[in-house]
Amino acid sequence: MITVDHLTIDFTGTPLFEDITFLVNAKEKIALVGKNGAGKTTLLKLFAGKQPPTSGRMSMPKDITIGYLPQHLLVHDQHTLMEEVQSAFADINKLEKQIERLTQELSERTDYESQEYHDLIEKLSHENERLLLMGGNNRIAEAEKTLIGLGFKRTDFDRQTSEFSGGWRMRIELAKLLIQHPDLLLLDEPTNHLDIESIQWLENFLKTSSSAVILVSHDRTFLDAVTTRTIEITLGTIYDYKVNYSHYIQLRKERREQQQRAFENQQKQIADTEDFIERFRYKATKSVQVQSRIKQLEKLERIEVDEEDNSQLHLKFPPAPHSGVLPVEIENLEKSYGDHLVIGNVNMHIRRGDKVAFVGRNGEGKSTLVKCIMEQIPYNGTLKLGHGVKIGYFAQNQASLLDENKTVFDTIDYVAVGDIRTKIRDILGAFMFGGDASEKPVKVLSGGERSRLAMIQLLLEPVNLLILDEPTNHLDMRSKDVLKEAIKAFDGTVILVSHDRDFLDGLVDKVYEFGNQQVKEHLGGITEFLEYKRMDNLKEIERAQTEKKELNKVSIGNDESKNNYEWRKEQNKKLRKVEKQVEEEEKKIEKLETEIANLEEEFSNGNTTTESLTLYEKSKAELNEHLTLWESLQEEIEELQSTLI
Repeated sequence: MITVDHLTIDFTGTPLFEDITFLVNAKEKIALVGKNGAGKTTLLKLFAGKQPPTSGRMSMPKDITIGYLPQHLLVHDQHTLMEEVQSAFADINKLEKQIERLTQELSERTDYESQEYHDLIEKLSHENERLLLMGGNNRIAEAEKTLIGLGFKRTDFDRQTSEFSGGWRMRIELAKLLIQHPDLLLLDEPTNHLDIESIQWLENFLKTSSSAVILVSHDRTFLDAVTTRTIEITLGTIYDYKVNYSHYIQLRKERREQQQRAFENQQKQIADTEDFIERFRYKATKSVQVQSRIKQLEKLERIEVDEEDNSQLHLKFPPAPHSGVLPVEIENLEKSYGDHLVIGNVNMHIRRGDKVAFVGRNGEGKSTLVKCIMEQIPYNGTLKLGHGVKIGYFAQNQASLLDENKTVFDTIDYVAVGDIRTKIRDILGAFMFGGDASEKPVKVLSGGERSRLAMIQLLLEPVNLLILDEPTNHLDMRSKDVLKEAIKAFDGTVILVSHDRDFLDGLVDKVYEFGNQQVKEHLGGITEFLEYKRMDNLKEIERAQTEKKELNKVSIGNDESKNNYEWRKEQNKKLRKVEKQVEEEEKKIEKLETEIANLEEEFSNGNTTTESLTLYEKSKAELNEHLTLWESLQEEIEELQSTLI
């Protein structure tokens, strides 16, 4: 389907790829792997036509369709969610008009025996088949199914895209690509913003899709479930394995061991031959044998061992200071934004040394509870931190909070205090920022490099409670493995918010599931939890179907009450009240944004005081609080409006 032929990409004199050649076949599912910075994203851009090669070429059919999901993108804000997703059907709409035109032309012709008439019938049949393959006859249903599979609710369909956060906007773009069924899907880290259930849905979708898929992901379980071929990029070249990721790891190891043995045997043979030549070079009786051995060496095809990139993250958390038996103790905690309950009646006892996971669909309160523990937002109920608890916190957006104008070294030097400052170079080297890399500006770092830099801050002071919110986003496989081993070896307490099943497997001993405004405790690891969830999901489906039937029965008998004047009057009163709250929140948000902008301008002019920094942090926390409340009020408006339809 697509041929990559002797392709080279050269940035500033240093080849990223050099003379690579391979073929992508129809319907193939390919994993593209390699360390951060190896060139995976660049290769996807080549396929998408967004990056020209320095030399070589990429050949593909003229009519091929390609869908590309980059790591970072912009979504237009002029549409509702459903309108934006339906914009992906432009090709289907065009095809339907073509079919209408052909049908009209057929109805007007009478030359039934002519070749032109038969050609027209054949073309119409072909276009109808294309429409069927593209899902044209049930595109609205497919759009709804895809959105729900990716975690959206039906109440989201009429919301403006501008109301969704960055992670949800990524899902919108992914939905648009999936429903187009392109010949080739290029997906760059698609699972970074998905919860476990959405990842499992996407796995099944891609496995059964007729599209070829080239996938960049650091989720090992996801790669194994979807792909059947693995292309490794390392040190400017590629290695192609016709197997999934886990099998590739084993084959790569065996291949290098075989190469090493063959190389060592050949080196011994060469040494023996050279020794023979040197000993008998000047003996006339051995001249024929000597010349024969020299020719053998000249003709010998030298065995080379594949060069391997062994640069690796070295991570070890400092020993945890002693803390109380219960580092985190929560009783009847509740968090609401206005009338919207996020989580309620939360009871949680995390013991010293526990390693626990917070899992669940996005928006169910995982990060909200973390913010409560970090005392970033108010709540109702009791939350106690144990004696001597010192928290090390890695936020989900930690990497994006780095100052892009600082260098790598200055970023760490700015926050390090005490004796640790003398070890900054050593720490940076352990995190693969040795030598000149420490002088790189943050703005040129890849996503994985930024995550590593943000992670260093956790090592600057010993802690006994690690709270890590999606720490593996953008980390490559090796770095994730190193982080996992470091957490295993850490002798303190760990709370992990993660959707990465492979990362959590064997790491946590307790799972807290967030959903339906509740938090449920599950003893055991992530594997046991997922096995339980599969059973639980079947019960939920049956219960939902039963409830839907009962609801339909009740609604038939209650149409009169719904149309009752007093009932509608009360609903409209609630709606006006919530709309007024939205207006008030928007005014507060606008005021806080102005205050923050003014403070940032002062800081840029060098006017920084302790009071202004305190005010700045307070204003940002308040802004976050009001934005979250504004979102929940918008959802409440939609629910009230739907009851009045």
